[in-house]
Amino acid sequence: MTTDLGKKVIYQIYPKSFYDSDHDGIGDLRGIIEKIPYLAKLNIDMIWFNPFFVSPQNDNGYDIADYRQIDPRFGTMADFEELVAKLKEVKIDVMLDMVLNHCSTEHEWFQKALAGEEKYQKYFYLRPKKADGSLPTNWSSKFGGPAWSRFGETDLYYLHLYDQTQADLDWHNPEVRKEAAAIVNFWKAKGVKGFRFDVINVIGKANELVDSTDPVQEKRLYTDTPIVHQYLKELNQASFGQDETIITVGEMSSTNFASSIKYSDPAEHELSMVFTFHHLKVDYADGEKWSNVPFDLMALKKCLTDWQVEMDQGGGWNALFWNNHDQPFALNRFGDTKKYRVRSAQMLAATLHLLRGTPYIYMGEEIGMVDPTYTKIKDYVDVEALNAYQALQEKGYSASAAFAIVKTKARDNSRTPMHWDASSQAGFSTTTPWLRPTGQEQINVKAELEHGTIFNFYQKLIQLRKNERLISDGHFKARFAKHQQVFAYERYLDDDSQKLLVFNNFSARFAELELPATDRFAGKTLVTNMGQTYEKLPQTLKLAPYETLAFKFDRPKL
Repeated sequence: MTTDLGKKVIYQIYPKSFYDSDHDGIGDLRGIIEKIPYLAKLNIDMIWFNPFFVSPQNDNGYDIADYRQIDPRFGTMADFEELVAKLKEVKIDVMLDMVLNHCSTEHEWFQKALAGEEKYQKYFYLRPKKADGSLPTNWSSKFGGPAWSRFGETDLYYLHLYDQTQADLDWHNPEVRKEAAAIVNFWKAKGVKGFRFDVINVIGKANELVDSTDPVQEKRLYTDTPIVHQYLKELNQASFGQDETIITVGEMSSTNFASSIKYSDPAEHELSMVFTFHHLKVDYADGEKWSNVPFDLMALKKCLTDWQVEMDQGGGWNALFWNNHDQPFALNRFGDTKKYRVRSAQMLAATLHLLRGTPYIYMGEEIGMVDPTYTKIKDYVDVEALNAYQALQEKGYSASAAFAIVKTKARDNSRTPMHWDASSQAGFSTTTPWLRPTGQEQINVKAELEHGTIFNFYQKLIQLRKNERLISDGHFKARFAKHQQVFAYERYLDDDSQKLLVFNNFSARFAELELPATDRFAGKTLVTNMGQTYEKLPQTLKLAPYETLAFKFDRPKL
């Protein structure tokens, strides 16, 4: 791998919530520039920024009205260029979010199409109603309602798989594919070294769109279709593939092993790696996000194991993550935020960072941030959460029961402003932020750097990934797969000369494992969150609540 993907660690910044330099309640690029010393301290390699392009913000910037301009609320192009240059000085590269499946209906392409320009009408899926007067297809929008809206005053309708203001682009049109490559090349010329492609595996819709028979089949009509690989190969060749040091990651909705291996196998010349989401659905009741049930550890273990093994054997590459801007904090889902917040934050970090793949850290994760303690629905801003609250009540839930569910799964949970200090606005701004912070008195950067242990635990994990081939290049093997409390695995190299054993107790109870003689050779403890180090593992290994332990040894030569 020319880019040493196994040694890289990527940090995610949601610009709106990182740091507000101009005191309007919204984070901005100059705010990020001010915090570069903090980012450099963590020793990350790259930052993925959520979109800060011109947008009406109907979907938090994922509805782009101009792909080549910075939205004034975030700053200027000069600010961006300064940000790239100053990050480069501390050896941190920039990854931008490319939203190329759809654009805002305010984009000039859509506006020109509305004005009757045939060239731009071919950029979109425009279809007449059926003979019976029904919509072109019976597809549903992922944000609720039909996936078709009327195209201006015409008799045509345009497709939008997401919000009504996000019109799907027709990738069958070679002009659309050229525009996509030109956008990537524009930012590449400004020194951008990474690209994250939003919902990129839904660009492969058929020319002839047909009705769905059920929700599962409907998703298959436009998700992960074979032509996506062709489009990605073409985009690779026409843009980022011309520089082998550029890192790319695709957000893959409802994908599978075979597709993901192909997307990320270097021999295929598509992408560097993929984001998949199966492991973050283990606390969904019967696949329903808006539910409030404990997570299933056995399902989580199986999911992580299957993706590790299949991608390794197939030559694919995983993007590893617990958190992002669309998920509640993992600490609330898989840890104990009350009694064992610090220890479970460290355990989750080690679990992820010692796997095969490229780890992503979401801002605030490195100081153990948790979901906000909101008490009313008006505290939330995200349209998805507000809609879910109404929909749950329509299903018969009481207002308090609906709120309890929304509180566990809302996307706003991780979008709250970064906690820089214990002040009333968390040191994020001097005015009221766009989203209210809570709990900053206990959890903030200032306190963490002064006397915390989570941030420096992340520092150590990042350094280990750079130093230890077992972590950056090693294969994966599940251990103690049937244990009800512990997720354990080993990492090993092709020559089988060394082994790294990793044990993670996902429970608030002590756990025991009986280790075979083949695990009990002299070695050293690489990672622990309990201060307990071993020169040789015992036959009965006892793990405290939320303890993590990683032990490395040389295999004896026979």
